[in-house]
Amino acid sequence: MTSIAIIGGTGALGAAIARRLAKAGESVILGSRDPAKAAAAAAALQAETGRPVQGRGNAEAAAAASLVIVTVPFVSQESTLTEIAPACRGKIVVDTTVPLMPPKVMRVQLPAEGSAAVRAQRLLGEGVTVVSAFHNVAAHKLATDASVECDVLVFGDERAAREQVLRLVAQCGLRGLHGGALVNSAAAEALTSVLIFVNKTYSVDGAGLRITGSLTPPAAG
Repeated sequence: MTSIAIIGGTGALGAAIARRLAKAGESVILGSRDPAKAAAAAAALQAETGRPVQGRGNAEAAAAASLVIVTVPFVSQESTLTEIAPACRGKIVVDTTVPLMPPKVMRVQLPAEGSAAVRAQRLLGEGVTVVSAFHNVAAHKLATDASVECDVLVFGDERAAREQVLRLVAQCGLRGLHGGALVNSAAAEALTSVLIFVNKTYSVDGAGLRITGSLTPPAAG
């Protein structure tokens, strides 16, 4: 069993992922800038799921886990990753960051690095394996027990690392698919702004991404 830190675990997406992973039997540590807030959220999640859940400050949560999931807004990405970087060496860090820049969240605005995921790898440095995922899932839907009609594209330069994240996606009740190299994350990150536009234009309650066609699982390798 993997010990998983959810950095930004008291936010909407982080809390939703933490809840699904805890219910699936994973050991979850909620991280927050406010350790007391993380502890309170962890106690509530433990009471709901009957699973042990811890709450700590972001850096402490990252240090205590074997895998880290970062679910903070783009505006907080740099400061958060800089804080937890020393605790992430030798680990997989799953970055869910979408470069939304209010108030124009319905326009694609990728950072200078090309994507938030590539930016995350630069900030975390060598010795950290960045994988990106969960960009196009509506957090309020993931927070329920309902089936979510959405695929999750998983990006990363190391296939073995992507495979680990795909297993976590499955534990969250979603279908995960290999999306290729980390640089490809730009496509899913940009699509989030498109989906927000679709939500508003067509009055959709959380549009998602679904890959069509008959997919043959890739050979193990």
